[in-house]
Amino acid sequence: MRSSKSSVSNRYIILIGLVSFLIAIVMFWLTQALAEVSKGVFLSFIFLVFFILINILSDILGTAVTAATEAPFHAKAANKVAGAVEGMFFIRNADRVANICNDVIGDIAGTLSGALGITVALQLLFSWPKIGEIWSSVLMTGLIAALIVSGKAAGKKIALSRPNDIVFMAGVFLAAVKKLRR
Repeated sequence: MRSSKSSVSNRYIILIGLVSFLIAIVMFWLTQALAEVSKGVFLSFIFLVFFILINILSDILGTAVTAATEAPFHAKAANKVAGAVEGMFFIRNADRVANICNDVIGDIAGTLSGALGITVALQLLFSWPKIGEIWSSVLMTGLIAALIVSGKAAGKKIALSRPNDIVFMAGVFLAAVKKLRR
């Protein structure tokens, strides 16, 4: 028996694959350009932490939206609370929002974290040659994996314990962005 919970079509799957490909290429190019311009380990490491945080935060929202309930958002929307309508949109489109957050944004950010990790490892090697190529690569890989895995584990715990709050915060953010665009 088919589940009616998914609104994902074959067209959507192809489109999201192509969009992911293009976003990954553009983001990789920008990240590498910024890392090369910075020439410093510190700034490259800041970019690395930024992409790790994007990975974790997108996973939190993707998880929360699948666990959130719509009822509290109806009351907020009736009182014209900013972000309530956007929160309902997220919940009503939970399968797509979760796919975009967890798979598209999260996976691209994870891939970029790995690429930036290589850049940081090479910069460390050039700055401190005594570290050695193997050690700089191993330490960077271990650090990235530890930060992403532990961050996502903590994020899932938060997302499942407070899904409505997280979706509401995302809704408020989206409402603010919409307001700026007007």
